[in-house]
Amino acid sequence: MQHRVISLIASATEIVAALGYEDALVGRSHECDFPPSVDRLPVCSEPRIDVSGTSLEIDIAVKNAVQEVLSVYSVFKDELERLQPTLIVTQTQCEVCAVNLKDVEAAVCELVNSNPQIVSCEPMALPDVWVDIKNVAIALGDPAAADRLNHELQQRLEAIRSEFGKTEKPPTIACIEWLEPIMIAGNWVPELVRIAGGHAVMAEDGKHSPYQSWDDLVEIDPDVIAIMPCGFDIARTVKEINLLTDHPRWNELSAVKNGRVYLTDGNQYFNRPGPRVVESAEILVELLHQNVEPKHHGTGWIRIDEID
Repeated sequence: MQHRVISLIASATEIVAALGYEDALVGRSHECDFPPSVDRLPVCSEPRIDVSGTSLEIDIAVKNAVQEVLSVYSVFKDELERLQPTLIVTQTQCEVCAVNLKDVEAAVCELVNSNPQIVSCEPMALPDVWVDIKNVAIALGDPAAADRLNHELQQRLEAIRSEFGKTEKPPTIACIEWLEPIMIAGNWVPELVRIAGGHAVMAEDGKHSPYQSWDDLVEIDPDVIAIMPCGFDIARTVKEINLLTDHPRWNELSAVKNGRVYLTDGNQYFNRPGPRVVESAEILVELLHQNVEPKHHGTGWIRIDEID
């Protein structure tokens, strides 16, 4: 069967491509941008909120949308019908990250002709990423492709764990996933930190990213701070970094005093539960262990003192 795939979540687009089925993609979400060649595909969704606002404005808008039982994103029903997909991939882990399943199902009800299968990824922790890869591959009729890809990714992570993940006293790190209010990255990030030889503070494996107070952050006082706002690249984070640096308690933090604060590309790496979780672990290694050759410096991360 020749598939026609629409991916409504960036990580799933990467999964489809990594499985060897990029040519089967016929549509994407407004956030799908990797591999770069998917830019050619028609866009099938858009945000219902103003994503150009500040961190606080976006946070308020998202909370209001969820309270009103609205998806943060909407799907283009006419475009889905025009593209006639046989498979649609979305995500239910976080309604902030993707067009939600209810909206997809509502749109699909109108797709009488193509009757597509819907695969919903549900990544809460790192093992779920392997399950999602497997489920997408099964839907594509090629489970062996998932076995090959998962084996490769897990072997690469195990090599990182073997070299760095057995540190006797791992450095502590706060992975800040949102700037205002402060959120600490949960889900798969704490395990990636552990693989990279660190200890993630204020978050747990497999649990949603929690809000944290400045008092808690200062009290825990991590050795390293990695700033990785969801959906923000480094340039976007730079524009709002003053939300942290202007706070009266910022300079109390040891990571600030010791020059161990880093800005990362949260959009491309840490907030995409797909094949590039390996690159995310590699970036964490470079932030946690200063004697490591920095392969991702300048693209995946920069030091805060490098900001112009």
